[in-house]
Amino acid sequence: MISLKNIGPGTVIAAAFIGPGTITMCSIAGAEYGLDLMWALLFSLFVTTILQLTAAKIGLITQKGLSANLLESFDNKILKYLAVALVLSAILVGNTAYQAGNISGGVLGVSSIFGQLSYSYTDFSINFYSILVGLLAFVILFTGSRRLIERVLIGLVLIMSLAFLTSAIIVKPDFYLILKGLFIPKFPEKSLFIIIGLIGTTVVPYNIFLHASLVSDKWSRISDLKFVKTDTLLAVVLGGIISMSVMVTASAIGDVKIQSASDLALGIEPLFGSFSKLIISLGLFAAGLTSSVTAPLAAAYVTCGCMGWNANVRSKRFRVVWVVVLFMGVLFSSLDFKSIEIIKFAQVANGILLPVIAVFLLIVANNNRLLKNHSNGYLLNLISLIIIVFTMFIGIKSVLSVIGII
Repeated sequence: MISLKNIGPGTVIAAAFIGPGTITMCSIAGAEYGLDLMWALLFSLFVTTILQLTAAKIGLITQKGLSANLLESFDNKILKYLAVALVLSAILVGNTAYQAGNISGGVLGVSSIFGQLSYSYTDFSINFYSILVGLLAFVILFTGSRRLIERVLIGLVLIMSLAFLTSAIIVKPDFYLILKGLFIPKFPEKSLFIIIGLIGTTVVPYNIFLHASLVSDKWSRISDLKFVKTDTLLAVVLGGIISMSVMVTASAIGDVKIQSASDLALGIEPLFGSFSKLIISLGLFAAGLTSSVTAPLAAAYVTCGCMGWNANVRSKRFRVVWVVVLFMGVLFSSLDFKSIEIIKFAQVANGILLPVIAVFLLIVANNNRLLKNHSNGYLLNLISLIIIVFTMFIGIKSVLSVIGII
């Protein structure tokens, strides 16, 4: 029997990977390919479950974050410094770059309901909703209460779930087509990058780091492993329902061109009225706000772990890191700054980091001295190896697409 007090870290991870980027990718996939790419979501959820459970187990048993465990795995100083540089580049710089998109996603949800609230003077323009979303994220994080942060994010994830599940029910989907899309893989023409995008927005390196840190903060006994597993599985299933609901909704909007998550609300409004627009906008706002909280939080945990600092949510250094990430996101979002080069750099770093972290997780997960009788078995090792090969493929594709080779 699991109670509310034993739920938290997993839901934070669900809140992290269901952001504006995920909603946008699911919207585009549904609008362009119907339900044919549902299998890609199902596969990405399976990969996410394996990686997140492994990271959570390591966090619980070692009582350390993943970045601290990563550094302790290298005796060679050069390799250690390279690991620090790669992790900080992908997580700290990457989350700073993507934070503007997270905040902008929340802004899209608010502006769809209340209209624009901005000030323009000649070529200068500032969006006040970006500042509002940033302030909300700041207040949630500044409380320094892990329990409060978890509860707020659980509430926002529930709002997302209700919003997008309701929208999916409204469009009256064909359940046979849903099952067919889930279990019969298809590769429609020009769909490869959409497939990679669907998987890439779900299997995120910073979530792996964040999960290990949150679990080590919340639980301390090996007997709590059962709660860790249940919490993780519930969260991944909930995140999957949200993602699939968005794709189902987008598949029913007809010929409307989907370029961003806000187009999903505009697409279904003529069919189902302003109520549909309202619930989509609420879901988009919740997605933007949750990612606006979790991205700075993950950056702070990773930075403190890499630098050997105290990773307490109330410590000054911890707060300085997330404040910088949050501030830069608000600044870029409110000024509509196009940080494309920074985002490209973050994509390359993430593309390299994901298979590296997958390999590291496998090595640590087989360390009998560290994990005692909770190390991986043969089947889990086989699955992990397959995932490593797959993440290497995703990583190579990501890097090559950014530098323009493919």
